[in-house]
Amino acid sequence: MNLQTKKINSANASVSGEILLEDLEKKLNKIATKISKTVKMDGFRKGKVPLNVVKSRYKENIEQDAQKEAVEEMLQLGLKELQIDAKDVIGDPIITEFDKKDTFISTTIKISLKPDFKLDNIDSYVPDVKLKQITNKQIEDRLNDIAKNKAPLIEAKKDKKLDKGDTANIDFKGFIDDKAFEGGEAKGFDLNIGSGQFIPGFEDALVGLKVGEEKDIDVSFPENYQAPNLAGKAAVFKVKLNKIQVKDQPKIDDELAKSLLPEEKEPSLVILKEKIREQLELESKTKLYNEELKEKLIENLNKGIDFDLPDLIVEQEMDLLFRNSLNILDPKELESLKSDPKKAQEKRNSFKEEAQKSVKITFIVDLLSKQENISVEDNEVLQTVYYESMMSGQNPKDMIEYYKKNNLFPALKMAMIEDKILVHLLDKKLGKNTKSEKPKEEKLLKKSKTEEK
Repeated sequence: MNLQTKKINSANASVSGEILLEDLEKKLNKIATKISKTVKMDGFRKGKVPLNVVKSRYKENIEQDAQKEAVEEMLQLGLKELQIDAKDVIGDPIITEFDKKDTFISTTIKISLKPDFKLDNIDSYVPDVKLKQITNKQIEDRLNDIAKNKAPLIEAKKDKKLDKGDTANIDFKGFIDDKAFEGGEAKGFDLNIGSGQFIPGFEDALVGLKVGEEKDIDVSFPENYQAPNLAGKAAVFKVKLNKIQVKDQPKIDDELAKSLLPEEKEPSLVILKEKIREQLELESKTKLYNEELKEKLIENLNKGIDFDLPDLIVEQEMDLLFRNSLNILDPKELESLKSDPKKAQEKRNSFKEEAQKSVKITFIVDLLSKQENISVEDNEVLQTVYYESMMSGQNPKDMIEYYKKNNLFPALKMAMIEDKILVHLLDKKLGKNTKSEKPKEEKLLKKSKTEEK
C-alpha cells in the first residue's frame, strides 16, 4: 500500500497511499462471492449464480463497496501508524485524492482530530462585573407601575379627551375602495391606546377624541400584513368613541403586598419593596450580561486562547454560515452568486474568520462544561422549545417535531450550555452563583412583566 502519514498539527493529519488494483480486485471477488450465495436470479438456482454474472449485474455497487473497504483499511492503518485513537477523530475523514493509475489508485485522506489544549487561569479572561446600585426611586417607580397595572378600570369624566394609556370602547367599520371588507368591523371593542394592537396610525388618530365623537381614519395596511388580500392597501375606518376608561387611583399598602406575595407568611409593603429591589438587581445583571459582558467574555476567550483547529470542521461551519446567508440575500445578489462560481467562493471564504471563532468557542465551551461540571438536561431543552413556541403563538408539538426532524436539538443544547457557562463565569467574577437565586424572585419577576403588558 506504500503508506505515508503526516501529522499536520495537533488537530489535523493526512494519510496517503496506493491502493493496488490487484488487491482491489480480490476485494471485488470476495464481495461478489458473498452476494452470489444469497442472490436470486432468473435462470439460476439460489447460491449457484456465476461470479461473472453477479459482478456484471452489480458492478457499480460492488466497486463502491470494495473501494470503501480499501479506503477504510488505509485509514485504520494510517491511524495506527500515527498513534491516533479512533475516538479522537472528529467528523468523517475526507478523501482529497482518488486518482486511478495503471496498477494502483493514488489516495489521500484528510483527518480532523480533537484539539489538545488546556484552560488555565480562566478567570483572567472574564471581564469585570460592576452592577449599578438600585435606587429608592427605581423601587418606588416599579412599585407604582405594579400598583397601577393592578388597579381596576373606571369610567372617565365626560369631558375627558382620549389619551395614550386610556382604554377606548369603540365601534368601527373598515372600507377599501369604498367597500366594507371582511373582519374590518366591530362594536363595543375595548382598545388600550398605545398598545400597538391595531395597524400603525390607527390608535394615534383616536387621541384627542371625546365620548360620542366620530372620526374617519385613513391608514394603510403594512406590506407584510398577515392577510394577503389586505397587505399594502389603503383603508378608511369609520370610528365612534363610546366610552373612555382609565385606571383607578392605585393603592400602595400591605394589601397590595398580600396579593403579590401569596407565599410569604407575613407579607408587607416593606418585604414587597425588598423583593422589588432584588428583582431590579436581577434585571440589571441580566441586561448587563446579555447586552455587554457575554460578548466581551467570548471575545476574550477567542483572542486569548490559542490552539489548532480541525480544518474539516471549520470548512463545515463555513458552509453552514454561507448557506444561511443565502436566505437573506436579495434576489439579484443571489442570482449573481449562482451565475458566478468564483464570486460564490469569495462569499463563502468571507465567513472563514467567523467560522474559526465559532468552532474555537465550541471546543472551549465543551472543555469548560467538563471542568466546571455544567450541563443541560434534555428535558430543559424540550421545556425551552415548548416555552418559546407558546410565546410565539405556535403549536408546541409541531415545533418539537420540527426540531426533531431537522436535528436542531444538539445545536440548541450546545447554545444553552454556552449561555449557562458564560453566566456561571460572570457570576463567579461578581462573587455570586446563579444557583443561589430564589425561585420566588423569578416568579415575581414573571408576574410583574405579565402585569406590565
